[in-house]
Amino acid sequence: QVQLVESGGGLVPFGGSLGLSCAASGSIESIAAMGWYRQAPGKQRELVAVITSGGRTTYADSVKGRCAISRDNAKNAVYLQMNSLKPEDTAVYYCNADGVVIATQLGKYRYWGHGTQVTVSS
Repeated sequence: QVQLVESGGGLVPFGGSLGLSCAASGSIESIAAMGWYRQAPGKQRELVAVITSGGRTTYADSVKGRCAISRDNAKNAVYLQMNSLKPEDTAVYYCNADGVVIATQLGKYRYWGHGTQVTVSS
């Protein structure tokens, strides 16, 4: 079984910075893409940023220039550095692993973390 564990959420002031970390554990052979999504109260979950195993990144327009995603393939870990935070960044942030290949199992799988709360005070 694969588990994703996030850390680093919390309360930050307007304009502050915060770093999120996520590590995947289990019998993982490879992960095609890892990323961060967020869900604010009353809204749908949305992409924040994603990074492939080759280092290709994609960002939501709302966070471009303010966020940086990085990844450690050897550790099956993904990181998100967020700067110049705004109240509208307040949400539960979820780690995602997509295209996961597991030892002794056919197919590719998708997993989610339980989420970490990020609150930006105005």
